[in-house]
Amino acid sequence: MGNILVFAETQKGRVPKSSLIAIQAGKDAARKLGGDVLVAVLGADTADAANEAAGYGAAKVLAVNDAALENYLADAYAATLEQLARANDVTLLAATATAVGKDLLPRVAARLGVGMASDVVSFHEDGTLQRPMYAGNTTATVTLADTIKVVSVRSTAFDAAQPGDQSAVEQVSVSLDADATKMQFVEFNETKSDRPNLTEASIVVSGGRGLKSGENFTTYLEPLVNELNAAMGASRAAVDAGFVPNDLQVGQTGKVVAPELYIAVGISGAIQHLAGMKDSKVIVAVNKDPDAPIFNVADYGLVADLFKAVPELTEAVKKAKE
Repeated sequence: MGNILVFAETQKGRVPKSSLIAIQAGKDAARKLGGDVLVAVLGADTADAANEAAGYGAAKVLAVNDAALENYLADAYAATLEQLARANDVTLLAATATAVGKDLLPRVAARLGVGMASDVVSFHEDGTLQRPMYAGNTTATVTLADTIKVVSVRSTAFDAAQPGDQSAVEQVSVSLDADATKMQFVEFNETKSDRPNLTEASIVVSGGRGLKSGENFTTYLEPLVNELNAAMGASRAAVDAGFVPNDLQVGQTGKVVAPELYIAVGISGAIQHLAGMKDSKVIVAVNKDPDAPIFNVADYGLVADLFKAVPELTEAVKKAKE
């Protein structure tokens, strides 16, 4: 078995939890398949992020500094990872299935001329992989026959890597041709919030169509979110109705979360939503319909009118904190 290359996405010069999950997945794969774990950190100035990534027990961190990599651009990043994979005896290339990972890895696989598996949840000693199918209703065991296997890993299937032995940081140069640098960065419109990041929060409170309007998200859900210092989420139905922006969507076509506590308010529990949150440690559901599918996965269920129950819950949380 050759080396395992992990792409570590960076944010503002830091290594986010999603990248630590990818590093841990790489270490799990190395334990079962053999090989060393190499972590790729790309950017125009990777010093801080590379040194941070080096503290999580990988064999080596490959730091690539290039002006073309200052901002995430799929073509330039894909060309860089292709070169790293070919130059370092890589037989497995992995990254977390974030928005960037989902955009990047298929391009890398195409450049390498190999197939890929998405949302992998486990690695086996015989080289096979497991990934969910049909909105998580079944798990498939798959084999990638190519010499280099490209996989994205499901963020809820692996823990974040813990600090370990400090590894060496190697500065690596790549050669990006004109095709790799055609794409140009224009601007990044960041959604700023004082709340925790949805995919990294330990508590998530999500609202559904039962809230009936965006104003009710503000009036009823936000106070509970603030009291719990939680992230706010939403079902696709709420997003499609225009109640909240789509960056809050949890589900098969949104973000996949697995917090310590997930509170679903006015969410019926369609299979597409369950696919994005059913791995949460504790699930609480508030819905007036006793037959709502959400109760089938909930650890605690409250059949009640949310417009009465949620303010009472918020007040109870406030008193408990006092």
